[in-house]
Amino acid sequence: MNREIPLFFAVDENYAPFLAVALRSAAAHADPARRYRAIVLYEGLTDATAARLRALGTDNFTVELTPMRANFAALDDRIGNCLRSEHFTLTIFFRLFIPAMFPQYDKGVYIDSDVVLTADVAELFDTDIGDALLGACRDASIVDVPPLVSYIENAIGVDLAEYVNSGVLLLNLKEMRRCRFEEHFLRLLSTYHVDSIAPDQDYINAMCNGRIHYLDAAWDAMPNEAREPLRETKLVHYNLFSKPWCYDGVQYEDAFWAHAPESGFWEEILAYKAGFTEQKKAAERACLANMIRRSEEIPRHPVTFKKLHEQGVRVRI
Repeated sequence: MNREIPLFFAVDENYAPFLAVALRSAAAHADPARRYRAIVLYEGLTDATAARLRALGTDNFTVELTPMRANFAALDDRIGNCLRSEHFTLTIFFRLFIPAMFPQYDKGVYIDSDVVLTADVAELFDTDIGDALLGACRDASIVDVPPLVSYIENAIGVDLAEYVNSGVLLLNLKEMRRCRFEEHFLRLLSTYHVDSIAPDQDYINAMCNGRIHYLDAAWDAMPNEAREPLRETKLVHYNLFSKPWCYDGVQYEDAFWAHAPESGFWEEILAYKAGFTEQKKAAERACLANMIRRSEEIPRHPVTFKKLHEQGVRVRI
């Protein structure tokens, strides 16, 4: 089996150093007998930074950078008409349009930039998910936060055990196109403007519930100080505020520091951590508090995914 494995990422200038670590780790664990294509869509990336990211490619692991807006433009004006008045960046919604943007692929893997691979991503790509729309891991980062659990069940309208994290997705692109995934999302977005904490992730859970293949937790191991770390990881995801380039003592931090020196951005990463002041840490705590507050407010809104579903609106695909 030597077909090309497409890996999708999205990044801007500020996050490039951490994407570089993700790319380096993925290439380091790649099977020499397989071919990998890392497709990085970007906004606001300098030519110099783009060149440094491309340099992380190897003989069988290519890194291709392409402007995000050019790819969105290729979908004619369907996206622009609906998102022009929204206050979200295109990057947030990028993963929802991969099926339409890349019709040459029947299957692909989307990965957030704040990850480190500790195994060959080909193993994930080769996973058989049948006719499910996507494969993903249950979100382990919120299970010990009661307001977020309540939000998932009372605003998104799915059981906690069925709610997935969208930072690592094995995408059945062929089936998503057959089901007109993109059109369904745009219709929901433009018609109902549902408020949510994590726009892309909440839409994925609301629309795909019942058609998700649940992956082994090792493919989305997230730091959680309330729980013991997994004995085995295949991919570590430094979700939310648990990032080793900001804090010391983060679970699984060794996986990040093992690849950071070879990322080509070592000095920038060290400088970022050194400059992560107490003021910035306080700002993150305030951001988390605001997230908790909104998770308590949104279920009371007149329009939520759960209420739409209960009213007979077709939310799920």
